[in-house]
Amino acid sequence: MSARLRSLSGLCARHGFLIATSLFILAPFVWMVSLSVKPPGEFFQPDVRLLPNEFYGLANYGEAFERTPLLRFMINGVLVCATTLVLQLAIAAPAAYALAKLRFRAREALFGLVLICLLIPNQVLAIPIFVMFSHVGMLDTFPALIVPAMVSPFAIFLLRQFFKTVPDDLIHAARLDGLSELSIVWRIMLPSAMPAVIAIALLSIVGRWNDLFWPLILIKDESLMTPPLGILHFRGEEAGSAYGPLMAAAVIVVAPLIVMFLLLQRRFVEGVTMSGLK
Repeated sequence: MSARLRSLSGLCARHGFLIATSLFILAPFVWMVSLSVKPPGEFFQPDVRLLPNEFYGLANYGEAFERTPLLRFMINGVLVCATTLVLQLAIAAPAAYALAKLRFRAREALFGLVLICLLIPNQVLAIPIFVMFSHVGMLDTFPALIVPAMVSPFAIFLLRQFFKTVPDDLIHAARLDGLSELSIVWRIMLPSAMPAVIAIALLSIVGRWNDLFWPLILIKDESLMTPPLGILHFRGEEAGSAYGPLMAAAVIVVAPLIVMFLLLQRRFVEGVTMSGLK
C-alpha cells in the first residue's frame, strides 16, 4: 500500500511540475492574445485581466493589416520556408544516405565535420556571407534569405541516424531490381524516414519563419520582408504606442506555427526520439 502511495505521489508531483512549467511557458502567449483584443485604455490598468471590458479585437486586427502589408510578409515567409525546406531535403537526403549506407574512405571523418558544423552559430558566418552576397549582387533578393540555410547539418545528422535503421538487405534488393542509388534514396530511404522528415520540416519552418537575424542584415526592400522583419514596422515614436495592432500582428504570425505543431506533434516527437535507434 505504501509503495502505491509513493508511486501515486510521485506521479502527481511529476504532473504538477509539468502543468506548472506549461502554464509558465504559455502565459506570454495568453497575455499576447488578451492584449490583441483590448482597447488602448486597458493596456496599463493596475489589475490584471485576461478578458477586456470592451472587445476591441476587430479594430486591432484590422489596423494590423492597414499599418503594414502583413499578408505580403506572410506570403514571403511561406515562400522562403517552403523553398528552404525543399533544398535542405534535396541536399541532406543523399548526403545522409552516403554517410549511413555507402562505404568509402573518410566517411567517419566527414560525419565528424557534420557534427562540428552543428556547433557553429549562424552569427559567426554573418560578415563573410554579407560580404560575399554584396560582391555578387545578391543583397535584397529571395536567394539571400534561402541560400544561407539550404544546407542543414542537423537534417543530415537526423536522416543519417534514421537511414542506419533501414536493413541493408532492402537496399541490396533494390539494387538487384535495377534502382540507382538516387532512386533508392527518394523511393525507399526517404519514405521510410518520414518521422524524421516531419521533424526536420517543423524545425526548419519554425526557424525560417521566426528568423529575424538574416532578414535584418540582408533585406531592405519592403516587398521581400518576412513576418518578423515586417513586425518591426510597428516600432517608432508614432507606431510604438499601438500595442493592440502590434499584438494582433504577433498573434497572426505565430498562429500558423502553433496549428502546424499541434497537427504534427506526434510525428515530430517520434522523429526526434527514434533518431538514435539502430
